[in-house]
Amino acid sequence: MRTLDSADAYERAAGLATCGRRQLLGITGAPAAGKSTYAEQLAAKLTADGHQVALVPMDGFHLAQSVLDELGLADVKGAPHTFDGFGFVALLRRLKERPDEQLWAPRFDRGIEDSIAASIGVAPEVTLVITEGNYLLLDQPPWSAVRALLDQCWYVEVPDALRHARLEARHRHFGRSAQEARERTYGSDERNAHLIAATAPAADALIRLPVR
Repeated sequence: MRTLDSADAYERAAGLATCGRRQLLGITGAPAAGKSTYAEQLAAKLTADGHQVALVPMDGFHLAQSVLDELGLADVKGAPHTFDGFGFVALLRRLKERPDEQLWAPRFDRGIEDSIAASIGVAPEVTLVITEGNYLLLDQPPWSAVRALLDQCWYVEVPDALRHARLEARHRHFGRSAQEARERTYGSDERNAHLIAATAPAADALIRLPVR
């Protein structure tokens, strides 16, 4: 697997955006690896340079918090079965196979810890859709259908110590106590991270982000 620096990754993404038909680029990695920030920055740079790009994160397909509470899954929010994976696959298929349609995707709002439907527009003019999320390479249904819909998928990697620190800080920021943040970071989040790390060999390229 090739390791891409930021310049190489940008050139590859720009090539996808100008190949003549809509392309789907996936950005995956463990929780707090920095994939969301990286995807946002990549999409912004491509857009600033005149490319028609849309960013459609997988997180918009989180099950509603009320549903997780009802099913007793709130403590493992973020695990594969706490998403509408079939819905995510269906949207990717529409984005790939029906580029002439105006499509609308959901967005996850961390402020309310819930998804907002139909809040990300993807116009027919968009030639590159970037999607980012934990389970783009997971070889379990329904996630196993995702890889075939992506033209490229890159795996973002950072040192575990940095990822853990980011996760604990994130959980504290959204209201958890220090103990709760640590338990979540080294509990369900870490189990998910190990599951995701096992999918890395299926990626087209590895992105190692600067440590900050």
